[in-house]
Amino acid sequence: MEDSAREPGIRPAVLADTAAVRAVTDAAYGPYIERIGVVPQPMRADHAAEIAAGRVFVLGEPVVGLVVVEAHEDHLFLDSVAVRPDAHGQGVGRRLLAFVDAHARALGLPEVRLYTNALMWENRKLYPRYGYELVERRGDGPYDRLHYRKRLAP
Repeated sequence: MEDSAREPGIRPAVLADTAAVRAVTDAAYGPYIERIGVVPQPMRADHAAEIAAGRVFVLGEPVVGLVVVEAHEDHLFLDSVAVRPDAHGQGVGRRLLAFVDAHARALGLPEVRLYTNALMWENRKLYPRYGYELVERRGDGPYDRLHYRKRLAP
């Protein structure tokens, strides 16, 4: 079964989605620029290249949310999750995170890893509610990052 079929409405992005992926990402991360003092890394991404590599999955027509993932030998890295601000509170993020778990399992990977900026305090509350545990805090250039992981039951 195709991974995206596990969650209705989530599908692999295609190059025609590039502008929508950029718009949703910018809308989701743009408000953090002032707070963290730098442009969040997802806003600097080459969205077309990520889409071409099969790393981007989108939800909705038009796109209201997306995830960017990268499979590694021992985990699935959740590079970005973005929800359009006008879709907050509608379960979009929950559905995307459930998709990430299902995608990791389908790939035979035992855990999902991610990091978030320490100043994005909303995420510090959000990720533990979905089973993520804080692993470490690490500086990476101008970014102060909190690294999380979620071990998946087989």
